[in-house]
Amino acid sequence: MIIRTVETFRVAIPLKKPFKTALRTVNVADAIYVRIQLEDGREGYGEAPPTHVITGESLASIEFAIEEVFKPLLIGKDLRFHESLFQSLHHAMTHNTSAKAAVDMALYDLLAQEAGLPLYQYLGGAKSELTTDYTVSVNTPTEMANDAVGYVLNGFHILKVKVGTGEIVDDIKRIKAIREVIGPDIKLRLDANQGWTPKEAVRAITQLEQENFNIEFVEQPVLAHDIEGLKYVTQHTLIPIMADESVFSIYDAKRVIEMRAADLINIKLMKAGGIYQALKIASLAASYDMDCMTGSMIETKLGVGAAAHFAASQTNIIYYDFDAPLMLKQDLIQGGIQYEGAKITFRTAPGLGIERVNKGGI
Repeated sequence: MIIRTVETFRVAIPLKKPFKTALRTVNVADAIYVRIQLEDGREGYGEAPPTHVITGESLASIEFAIEEVFKPLLIGKDLRFHESLFQSLHHAMTHNTSAKAAVDMALYDLLAQEAGLPLYQYLGGAKSELTTDYTVSVNTPTEMANDAVGYVLNGFHILKVKVGTGEIVDDIKRIKAIREVIGPDIKLRLDANQGWTPKEAVRAITQLEQENFNIEFVEQPVLAHDIEGLKYVTQHTLIPIMADESVFSIYDAKRVIEMRAADLINIKLMKAGGIYQALKIASLAASYDMDCMTGSMIETKLGVGAAAHFAASQTNIIYYDFDAPLMLKQDLIQGGIQYEGAKITFRTAPGLGIERVNKGGI
């Protein structure tokens, strides 16, 4: 299993509709794809999106990290000794977590191919299908309500609502408008993307509790570095609080868990640096009986597919946010995970189950 080549290429796919959050607006899904080939011709694939406002990475920085730093570490190495490879990958540079994740998932794709198993089974095989939510991005209350109805009609019964922009009263209006049109049975999750102060978050969440909006959990209500503020919100509200941008590494997760600063953690491969590190976070959370979610950035089916395989391998990952590929006008991946409305299933082919990766986009 000697690594022969490591290649990168850019892709760019327009979204069907602009994706708006408290942090940014996205119109095009840009990404760096990675292809790692072994001497016997087998290929593994990975993806890294440039999410400046979260990971600090650009297309150029991702390309540099992979081509100039990681590639020389990998060429000629034997993947059978993969523990040392993953260690080398994560110690070669600080940060650059999406670039690391792209290489990491390509290596895991190849390892699972060698084992003759789909990646989720190679990693543990906790479940064979997942149910994703669909995200309602920030707009006027009326537009968000209309979007929510459309997603429900398309078979999605869990909606993730973006909030955290403008005044608290505006966020309440958005949630109220959505709940009024979709009824009481559709699950609602909120994601403030660091958009509230701790006191604003407590005020907003308390109002949601009092008005019985039936919110499943609230994700990252305060700034990522404000763990004390996150703890304040968790201690002063009843709705479960999830840490997202506050947790990149196992060390971040350890701090959040030991401080009891959140009830749940969102593990993303692009924050963790790939599956190798994400498994550590999931294991740590499980040792504290903490449930987790796995989500993604605005990624194509390649990156989201790897995240879905990871999520399906762990028993304590029970929430899934894998709608990003459904937001795109084009799919460059043949094979991989399969969508049927909100349901995600996995192919029996080994690894990520990718048959072909097309270069392109706009």
